[in-house]
Amino acid sequence: MGAGRLYAAVATGGFRRYATYRAATAAGVFTNTVFGLILVYTYRALWDARPHLGGYDQPQAVTYVWLGQAFLSTLAIGGGGVEDELMERIRTGDVAIDLYRPADLQLWWLAADLGRAFFQLLGRGLVPFVFGALCFPVYLPADAGTWVAFLVAVVLAMLVGFGIRYLVALSAFWLLDGAGVAQMAWLLGVFCSGMLLPLNVFPGALGDVVRVLPWSSLLQGPADILLGHADPLPTYLFQAAWAVALLGAGRLVQSAATRRVVVQGG
Repeated sequence: MGAGRLYAAVATGGFRRYATYRAATAAGVFTNTVFGLILVYTYRALWDARPHLGGYDQPQAVTYVWLGQAFLSTLAIGGGGVEDELMERIRTGDVAIDLYRPADLQLWWLAADLGRAFFQLLGRGLVPFVFGALCFPVYLPADAGTWVAFLVAVVLAMLVGFGIRYLVALSAFWLLDGAGVAQMAWLLGVFCSGMLLPLNVFPGALGDVVRVLPWSSLLQGPADILLGHADPLPTYLFQAAWAVALLGAGRLVQSAATRRVVVQGG
């Protein structure tokens, strides 16, 4: 119970920390809205030329765009999660302090990232989504059960996203500067999560491959539940399997890293 309260406090602290950056949040809302508008008009032109592309009608495609803008910062698909701070602490050697805490390193940063993610979902993701729903024809399910199923998939997506980014951050134990790995991971994340185009639009073998990678759990999975293109249970099992695999891999890499910690800079 004590450990649970500790990690809940860390998550709450992460939420409050990001809530203090009001100017940055407002700028992020504006940026996501502008990029959403650009993508909406691009998608509408594409779906005018290819109706029902990927199995979506145009309102569903527009909804997908605004979901992507809501999730971009929430799931740190293009970076901006706690992995940046963790990599810096590894580089400077401050991670040694983290290892002395009476708390698990992975669970500590997971809690902090969940707090950040929930704030970004509410503070930065909700406004562009509501704006899009008010200004364009979109697909919104009428039953509450679909929304609940969608939110469960979003929470699982947070776990998968953290699992990927935690492994990226741990690479700094060996590379000392994990910026290159982080940039490659962000590029893969944007492409393979469906941020550019829904993954069910990708043709042939490419589509088959990207749909089984962990990044498809971030946007495509929750979106398909909301849009009525996927049953929740198989999606949950897919997301949960990747979450367990990635967090388990993170645990193993963390164990190997802490056995050979090289403190740099102090």
